Amino acid sequence: MKKQTLEIGSYALVSSNMLKPAKNSPSAPWSPESWTTKPAKQLPEYSNAAELAAVVATLKNYPPLVFAGEARRLKKDLAKVAAGEAFLLQAGDCAESFAEFHPKNIRDTFRVILQMAVVMTFAAGMPIVKVGRIAGQFAKPRSDSTETRHGVTLPSYKGDIINSMEFTEESRRADPKRIIQAYNQSAATLNLVRAFAHGGYADLHRVSKWTLDFVKNHPLADRYQDIAHRLDQALSFMSAAGITSENSPQIREVDFFTSHEALLLPYEQALTRIDSTTGDWYDVSTHFLWLGDRTRQIDGAHVEFLRGIKNPIGIKCGPSLSTDDLLRLIDILNPDNEPGRITLISRMGHDKITEALPKIIRAIKSAGHIVVWCSDPMHGNTVTSSSGYKTREFKNILNEVKNFFAIHHAEGTHPGGVHFELTGQDVTECVGGAYRITEDRLSERYHTHCDPRVNASQGLELAFLIADELQTNYRRRRDLVNDEIVGES
Repeated sequence: MKKQTLEIGSYALVSSNMLKPAKNSPSAPWSPESWTTKPAKQLPEYSNAAELAAVVATLKNYPPLVFAGEARRLKKDLAKVAAGEAFLLQAGDCAESFAEFHPKNIRDTFRVILQMAVVMTFAAGMPIVKVGRIAGQFAKPRSDSTETRHGVTLPSYKGDIINSMEFTEESRRADPKRIIQAYNQSAATLNLVRAFAHGGYADLHRVSKWTLDFVKNHPLADRYQDIAHRLDQALSFMSAAGITSENSPQIREVDFFTSHEALLLPYEQALTRIDSTTGDWYDVSTHFLWLGDRTRQIDGAHVEFLRGIKNPIGIKCGPSLSTDDLLRLIDILNPDNEPGRITLISRMGHDKITEALPKIIRAIKSAGHIVVWCSDPMHGNTVTSSSGYKTREFKNILNEVKNFFAIHHAEGTHPGGVHFELTGQDVTECVGGAYRITEDRLSERYHTHCDPRVNASQGLELAFLIADELQTNYRRRRDLVNDEIVGES
């Protein structure tokens, strides 16, 4: 087939299989490059299209970061979440950075996610599917494409995979070479995460000890003591019964998956490969990708790209999303209604969720779509403090989660998961929580490269508070089962 050059905006990427139908495309031909024929939002303007094309060509020959079989395993786990048999915890950095790349930071974020998951597992009485915003979350959409300071206007910072935070013309230039650096950092991060997940660091006994130490020194110690000690007692009982780390891999190892927003499409295109086992296309940059609230145009490039890959897909659902558009998106991205394929991540804001979310739930139920329902209580609750820092109030984050659970209970659907921007570092970016971070303390340790994150203490505090909701949900499920048994007898 004759090669052709596709140009859209500043892009000029060479395609050799534009007309080749993908196995998993229900109608129109699809290829990893077919997104270039669609209008694209939030993509950077590269000044040198040839340089970008050379980077994409180089990256196409690099090894996969994840494997198709792992993505399929995550999809099966998410199908259990959709069926009400598991719960999703998705958490990690707002935007990973090159400057903060350090094994300690990776370890601390992994550690707090594990702690949160263990607390939730014990409370919910069901498996927790653990997905990190890690090893690829380098690109960020922005409300404005440019930023002006003291009369000087430059392109906005859009994540380290694209440009740099420093406010200079050179730093804000979209640099294709950063794509290779992001790939290399993702590979190193994944290597360490896999070692943590399967090398003994994730042992339940170790995680339980961390949680006990956290409770001991926490301002809300009395509230959390019960769950922490009952968890410790359960582990002691299993050990006495002969279920130990030595003979039960489930105690010393965890499945931990990665995710990021499908934003920088040249990067995703370069890492999209055909799985030799199934013949399907997979984006091997990560296990799970999500479609952002700013890039979910029905006829847009991001939807076009995502419809052709077999990875699990998330859709961010903001208050401006109409039910008609959402139903059309799901029809495009999951025409076979495959369980585990679609996760709907609501990001409404604590003051809008009670009005917006029930309409979406009812529309999805009426259409018969199988989805995972997940709450992102971060993005709809961002404000600017009097001192000029972007921040989020802990109480608003918590209120949106509580409303999320309450709405699903009222609608008879499964509140399937939560999605947090979180770091294991001791930052001061979100105000409130048990340690009462105030606006005047934001400058002490405000390290985020984009949006404010909850710190390790706030994250685990949220886990205990969510545990209360999960326990209520668990009791309701148990009572329903008991009622069915009594009815049958």
